[in-house]
Parts: sequence; structure tokens; C-alpha cells
Amino acid sequence: MNRKKVFVLGSFVMDLIVNAKRFPDRGETVLGETFSTAPGGKGANQAVQMGLLGLDVAMQGKVGNDDFGRVLVESAEAAGVDVSRVGRDGSFSAVGNVQIETREDGSNENRIIVVPGANLEISTQDVENFKEEIKNFDYLVQQQEIPLDINRETRKIAFEQGVEILLNPAPSYLLEDEDYKYISYLVPNEHELAELTGAKSEDFNDIETVVEHARQLINKGCPNVIVTLGSKGSCWVTADDYVFVEALKNVKSIDPTAAGDSFIGAFVFTLANDFEKAECLRFSNYVGALTVSKAGAQTSLSKLQEVYEYAKEHEDVNSSLLRKIESLL
Repeated sequence: MNRKKVFVLGSFVMDLIVNAKRFPDRGETVLGETFSTAPGGKGANQAVQMGLLGLDVAMQGKVGNDDFGRVLVESAEAAGVDVSRVGRDGSFSAVGNVQIETREDGSNENRIIVVPGANLEISTQDVENFKEEIKNFDYLVQQQEIPLDINRETRKIAFEQGVEILLNPAPSYLLEDEDYKYISYLVPNEHELAELTGAKSEDFNDIETVVEHARQLINKGCPNVIVTLGSKGSCWVTADDYVFVEALKNVKSIDPTAAGDSFIGAFVFTLANDFEKAECLRFSNYVGALTVSKAGAQTSLSKLQEVYEYAKEHEDVNSSLLRKIESLL
């Protein structure tokens, strides 16, 4: 296993999950079918996926001194994530209200409301040791569920020390033009790409249009834009070329929660282990497909052995991707 080190600066959220046959309309109450809780948060999900795959990953964030905070931190630690930098003195741990519409045709959809709590209380004082510590890491991974000024400050510090930076711009906020030059890998979905470029996601009817809009961001200084396209697949765009890999067909979607986070965790794993671009996307697509086939956020994430067994069902027996995964088991 390549021992490159990853630092995740991001969010912890306890998901409160309700399944119902349909979403309620305005002013309406419907009966749900099931209720469960699951540790989540984009930052924690991505860190946990990396830990389960075997990466050396540390995470910094903040939770409250409450039961949810304890469970959130313990879940990350159980996956192999170094949680020694996680603050536990927030006002309350973040929660996510996850509503899942369980349709008869299996094409489930979700709606999520996040109450950020301690995630938005991360301060400059909380990351005062970052400047000294980040030099020991190869990658910094960020999302946008913590204060944006903290993200900007730490990006600049990491960039100055030669650390590669991956930003998942979710939830979607417009970036300033200067932000792009500090980002090595920008990983939006098609809706986030549309917002960042002033387009509409329904305009992305073909890959060429996706590439065209991704290059608008590349022209601002970010050399790599990786767009996740849901059931269509994923696309890695640079200034000179692009690689598109279709999603797997006939994947039964149980719960799409954390699918994008698992893709990003898998993508960082492939970067750290020097996969080819198409292999990065194929591997990450496999991990995302496994995630949507299970319920919950971190409860739906997969270890490397499971990804390997799943990939064997779809890859040629002599594929270089399978050989690379085998070498890392």
C-alpha cells in the first residue's frame, strides 16, 4: 500500500433518516415507513471511505460534547481515521434530516436538510497548528460544510507547502476567481458545475458540453476538473483532453446518500496509488455504485476487498485495474 498521507478538513453530521413512499407536498403530512440514524457529514464520509480502503488519513473538524458527537468521532476512528485533531467543544453536533422517497420502480431519491451546528464554529484558533502539520501530508481534501474563510486560509497554506488540494464544492457556493489557482482537483457534480459556470444542469445533454463548461474553470487556474454525472458516469477534464467513463448499468439504488462522498474518497485513493485516469474513474464508479446499493451514509461505505470482488464482476479478468487492486489487498 502506498503510504501517501491525506488530511481531510471538513464536517461531521449525524443523519436522521426517514423512508417514505413519497415526499410530502407543502403543508402535508405523510406516514413514513422506517427511521434510522447513521454517522455522516461530507468530510467524515470521505475520510471514512479513504480509511476503509486503506489510506493513511487524518481528519480535523468539530462536534459537540454530546452523544451524536461521540458516535460520529467513534465511527471515523473505527474506520482507521486519525481523529486526534477533532474538536469536541461545539455548541451541538450537526444533524442532517434525510428524507428518502422509496419508489416502486427502485429509482429512489433523497432530500436533505443539514443543521450545521459545530461545523460552522471551526475557527482560526482551531486550525492554528495546521501550518506546521500540513507539510507532513500529500493531499488536503475539503468540502463546503465548514466556514469558507477557513477553507480559503488552509488552502493557501497547503498550496504554499506543495500539498495537492482537492475541493468538493458541496454544498454549492460560488468560488472567487482567485480560489481556483489553489485547487489541484475540483470535483463537482453536474448541478454544482452548472452553478459555478452560470449554466443550467439540464443544458448538459452531452459530454462535450460538460467538458466545455469544466474548461471555463480550468481557465481560471484549476488544472483538473472531475465531474460526477450520476447515472451517466464521470468525466475527468484537463486543458488538453478528457476521459469519460460510463456508470454501471442496472444498479439497484437503495439509498443515494454518500454516493458522491464515496466517489471522492475512492478517487483520492486512486490518486495516492498512481492509477491511470480511466482506472481512477472506473474504480470510483464501482465504489459509488456499491454505496447506492446500501442504506445510510457511512454504513453504506465499502472496504477494498468488497470493491475488488465487485470489480471482478465487471472487469476483464486480465484488466490492469484488477491487478492494481490485487496488489493493494
